[in-house]
Amino acid sequence: MTAPHEARYYESLPGNKVLCTLCPHDCRVPDGGRGACAVRYNSGGKLYTLVYDKVIARGVEPIEKKPLFHFHPGSTAYSIATVGCSLRCTFCQNWEISQWPKEHLPKRLNLAGEEEDGEPICPRLANLEAAIPGEPVTPEQIVKAALDSGAASIAYTFTEPTIFYELALDTARLAKAQGLHNLFVTSGYISEAPQRELAAVLDAANVDLKFFRDESYKRISRVRLQPILDAIRRYHELGVWLEVTTLIVPGLNDSDEELKSIAQFIVSVSADIPWHVSRFYPAHQMMDRPPTTVAALRKAVAIGRAAGLHFVYEGNVPGDRGENTDCHQCGALLIERYGFYVIANRIRDGRCPDCGTTIAGVGMNG
Repeated sequence: MTAPHEARYYESLPGNKVLCTLCPHDCRVPDGGRGACAVRYNSGGKLYTLVYDKVIARGVEPIEKKPLFHFHPGSTAYSIATVGCSLRCTFCQNWEISQWPKEHLPKRLNLAGEEEDGEPICPRLANLEAAIPGEPVTPEQIVKAALDSGAASIAYTFTEPTIFYELALDTARLAKAQGLHNLFVTSGYISEAPQRELAAVLDAANVDLKFFRDESYKRISRVRLQPILDAIRRYHELGVWLEVTTLIVPGLNDSDEELKSIAQFIVSVSADIPWHVSRFYPAHQMMDRPPTTVAALRKAVAIGRAAGLHFVYEGNVPGDRGENTDCHQCGALLIERYGFYVIANRIRDGRCPDCGTTIAGVGMNG
């Protein structure tokens, strides 16, 4: 096992406590404790990441699966993740890995690494690191694997990549130097300073805007809405190509009012930001709701377009025309897709070949 990796973005507090400033939780972590993500651990007044070299999932995927439809469409992304998440969404489809540290690591340990009742005693850092599942992989090995695979990008995805910030940042810097693109698929729950640092090596991000009600975020995901809206605006201002996804959950966030509010917010940032409205399937602790109907997705698409968005896509409905990219000016079919795969791309020099309208995006040419 490698030496413990000290975390970035924390402040020392009296009594060997630390204030983690990586995300808006702003966790005050006591000695021997972990933050809300459960993978950042205070040992003796220093904050360490438990997942710097523990990759739980990695592989090559179409970039459309992120989903990113306006960033080098048809290319592939080498995707990686560790366990852990700063959110606790009750409908998470990757809950087995995102919530693993919260559900499997004991709350209190003695120095031998065994659970103990009563007052918490600081566990050994090595005991916690050893308990985390995952393949020991270095940033250098990740970049080499991505290059060997022929992927154009590395995607930090599956769980919330902010919680493995140190691994993502070190990997992204090496990847950038090797000509690879870097992509974040994220909840957007990140503080301003680390987001600005990350943006220097980040090329694109898809932010999951789940709701437009603070109460829903607090109750279902255990976070707040405003920091996510701030992060979306900031990504756009920092020049990171941005797309937004909303999982449409029946009876939860599918009202005309909430969908209109989400669409209007995105338009206020830029009408060129693609909005993916995706189909919900029962998962984790939300098995009591039916899958989203195609009619509900089409209603959301219509609301987005009426609000002024140029590109709105239906997600999780393979074969439906809602996956295609049309010219927002003349309506011509530009990119035809089936699921996560590009069938044809007619865009030339970043423009619609029929009317000459510029199509927003990066590397959009067929």
